[in-house]
Amino acid sequence: MDKEGILRGMPNRVRHFGDDLASAVERTGNPVVVGLDPRWDQLPIAMTGGDDDSASRAQAYEQFCKGVIDVVAPLVPAVKPQAAFFEECGPAGMVALGNVIAYARSKKLLTLFDGKRNDIGSTAEAYARGILGRDGQSAWEADAVTVSPYLGADSLEPFIGVAKDRGAGLFVLVKTSNPGSHMLQDQLLGKQPLYRRVADYVEQQSEQTRGNRGYGIVGAVVGATYPEQLAELRSAMPQTWFLVPGFGSQGGTAQDVAAAFDQRGLGAVVNNSRGIIFAYRRDAYRERFGDQRWQEAVEAATREMIAQLRAETPAGNLSVN
Repeated sequence: MDKEGILRGMPNRVRHFGDDLASAVERTGNPVVVGLDPRWDQLPIAMTGGDDDSASRAQAYEQFCKGVIDVVAPLVPAVKPQAAFFEECGPAGMVALGNVIAYARSKKLLTLFDGKRNDIGSTAEAYARGILGRDGQSAWEADAVTVSPYLGADSLEPFIGVAKDRGAGLFVLVKTSNPGSHMLQDQLLGKQPLYRRVADYVEQQSEQTRGNRGYGIVGAVVGATYPEQLAELRSAMPQTWFLVPGFGSQGGTAQDVAAAFDQRGLGAVVNNSRGIIFAYRRDAYRERFGDQRWQEAVEAATREMIAQLRAETPAGNLSVN
C-alpha cells in the first residue's frame, strides 16, 4: 500500500467498499438499489394462499425476494434487504433474511443491510462484527449497514473500525426522507442544523477512509424528498457516498436526486423498494402484467427507473457495459 493510503488509516486489504460500489455502479451503468421490503398484504396471491403464521410468512418472503433478485441481478449494482419485515416473523424470518442475503451474494450483488443499528462500546462492535464482512468474516455477510448517529461519535467508531478491517461500509442517517425528520435533524445548533453537524463528521470519516475512486467507506443516507438539502449536502460532502431513499412511492423523482451525483455519475445510489418489487400493483403495470406476471413488472419498473436516472441525472454519463 502506498504512503497516502496508510495515512488514511486503511488496513492492507484488497477490498474497499467505496471502490467496490463505484465498480458495481459502473459495471451495470446505473445507480439503482432495489429495496427488499416484503409485505404480506402486497405479495402475489400465489404466495399467500397457505397458512398465515410467522413461519409461512418467512418462507413466502424468502421466495418472493429471491424471485426479485433473479430479475434485478443482471440490471442493478445492489439490493437493500429491510431487516424489520423479516424480524417481524421471528426466528424463521431471520433464517429467511440470511438466505436472501446469501442468494444476493451468489448473484454478485452488493448487499446493504438496512437495520439502522447502533449502540455504544462493545454492543456497537457486536452489531458491526455480526453484520459486516463477506467470505466468512461475519454471520450476515453484508457489504454495508445503515446506522443511526444519535448516540454520538463513540457509537459510530466501532462500525467504522470493523468496516475498515473487513472491506465493508456503512451509511449514517444524515437527512432522512420521512416528513418527521425535521423534528431533530433540522434543529439548529448555533447557526447550523443538526444534520449538518452529522454531515461534517461523516465527511471527515469519508476523507480519512478515501479509496482510489475518491470516496470513503462511511456513507450518508440523504432523502430524495429534500432536493435542496440533497444539493447542499453534496457540495459539503464531496467524498461521501449517498444512499438516497424516497424515490418513487415516497414522491422523489429523477430530477430531485440529480444533485446527489458527481459529474461522472458516481457518488450516489438511489433506492426504490415498493415502486419496483410491487410494480405489478401499480396502475401503469396492473393491466399489462397482473399478479401472475409480477416478475415481468419488476423488470419493467427497474428498467424504467434506470432510464429516468440516465436521462435526467449525471448517471447518464456512466458507460453501459
